Amino acid sequence: MKYKFNYKSLSFEKEVVTLKKRLGKLILYLLTGISFAVLTIFIHSKIFISPKEKQLLRELEETEMQIDIINKRVDLLSNVLQGMEYKDDNLYRVLLEAEPIQNRNITIENLLLDNSHSKNYSKTLKELSRKVDILTARSQVQLESYKQLWELSEKKEDIYASIPAISPVKNPKIVSGFGMRYHPIYKILRRHTGVDIIGRRGTPIYATADGVVSRDNAGSGYGINVVINHGYGYQTVYAHLSKTAVKPGKRVKRGEVIGYMGSTGLSVATHLHYEVIKNGQKVNPVHYFFADLTPEEYEQILKEASEINQALS
Repeated sequence: MKYKFNYKSLSFEKEVVTLKKRLGKLILYLLTGISFAVLTIFIHSKIFISPKEKQLLRELEETEMQIDIINKRVDLLSNVLQGMEYKDDNLYRVLLEAEPIQNRNITIENLLLDNSHSKNYSKTLKELSRKVDILTARSQVQLESYKQLWELSEKKEDIYASIPAISPVKNPKIVSGFGMRYHPIYKILRRHTGVDIIGRRGTPIYATADGVVSRDNAGSGYGINVVINHGYGYQTVYAHLSKTAVKPGKRVKRGEVIGYMGSTGLSVATHLHYEVIKNGQKVNPVHYFFADLTPEEYEQILKEASEINQALS
């Protein structure tokens, strides 16, 4: 029992403690105890590390080290793949006469879009994941390229046999080359789309590469002529012949006689007008005489063919 002093009556009186007061004190004690406990736990967590936390920290450090190692390996593989891409475009495709991959980056971006998905990763893992995605996409593009190159390499002998590589006449004497030349009849400068090789009437004319004799005619003014489709974008034209030795549809081999020199059509002398067509464009035939001429002979023919003079057709 508690007493309190009454200043009015100047005497001690019994203090009556109500239930409300008791509950208030109890709540106050509880709140004080809880606050003290929370404060103690907070201070302990900041100063002291539990065994579980130590284990998690070690695992986190090991994970970060592994990510760093993987990142370096991905960068190394990226450099290796870059070298493969360079050799693909500048060596293998050049040797096999294949066009470089023009849309390599566009293809990679499309593959990345196809493979994109939401990832709740940290910034480091997101960056590593994107590197891996790019490396995977580049590898897929390169794999498709190697498949194409493999198919081309299997056809290599057929490709080389289909490229014009010899002179259509033995010991050629070129009197008019490729480019602007004077027309023999109109006497004006016009584009000469082939080379004129002189010789005796009846001189054998040879196919300069494997192919199939076309049913198409070279055009008006070409006289008796033979057009050969070699495939892989190549055609050759042999004009102003006295007669042909092959029929349309016949498959011929490089070095096979296909006709004989003459002066038919729009021609002023016995000669062969010879053209090389690559992907629909007429190109300088002299550049395709490389297989049966020495460097000195080739240089001499190139010099003769470069002179601006009068064409024979």
